[in-house]
Amino acid sequence: MRHLIPFLPKPPVVPVIRLQGAIGAGPRALSDAALAPLIERAFSRGKPAAVALAINSPGGSPAQSSLIAARIRRLADEKGIPVHAFVEDVAASGGYWLATAADRIWLDASSIVGSIGVIHASFGFPEFLARHGIERRVETAGKSKSFADPFRPQTEEDRARIHALLSPLHETFIAQVKARRGARLKPDADLFNADIWLGQAGVDVGLADGLGHLVPKMQELFGPKVRLVPFGQRRSLAQRLGLAMTDSLGGLVEERALWARYGL
Repeated sequence: MRHLIPFLPKPPVVPVIRLQGAIGAGPRALSDAALAPLIERAFSRGKPAAVALAINSPGGSPAQSSLIAARIRRLADEKGIPVHAFVEDVAASGGYWLATAADRIWLDASSIVGSIGVIHASFGFPEFLARHGIERRVETAGKSKSFADPFRPQTEEDRARIHALLSPLHETFIAQVKARRGARLKPDADLFNADIWLGQAGVDVGLADGLGHLVPKMQELFGPKVRLVPFGQRRSLAQRLGLAMTDSLGGLVEERALWARYGL
């Protein structure tokens, strides 16, 4: 209650934004639309000494990763507030993109970071219909409308189109990392082939600034009386009970696959 008494010195305040889960537009995912009010409040309430990001994400949508990170960075620059990211199990792919919004990135010795790449994954069933005597009828206006149809054999043209989409996304990701990490990146390290690093190895190649946990690091930087104020997404009662009708089985499987890449 001491911080509520007028005229007494108030301890520094650090909002803690939890970024937990896969990144995308689904109801369970981290998205800019869902996080925007939370992020805006964290930077706007009072005069924070800093903002901390508690990140545990295997990645997901490049666009949503970019939008969330850009919002955090814009508010940090506008208000002159330093941002510290603390990685828990993993900040890989889009999860690491989120971490680059911070001025400093801190890892646990067992945290996984990296996977600076872009992936397109799907299934193909070109022989399934014929084997079961099923005729597929598809009419399109525009020859590319049936692009990536899983019931059609993949062609070299299809592969070329996919790579034409992936390459610019990869370059955008690389530019983000270089812009935010700059000279801290190890010059001779091959950082952009989607490799991952564990703990101190991630620090050694410049993807993070050191090993450290949220509470002791904030106390070290802002004093033992620093107030850490949690900010997290609120879930409905149905979601908390696992009853949300909007959660599709496909979305759950895709999210599970993202975590599984890192043994989680």
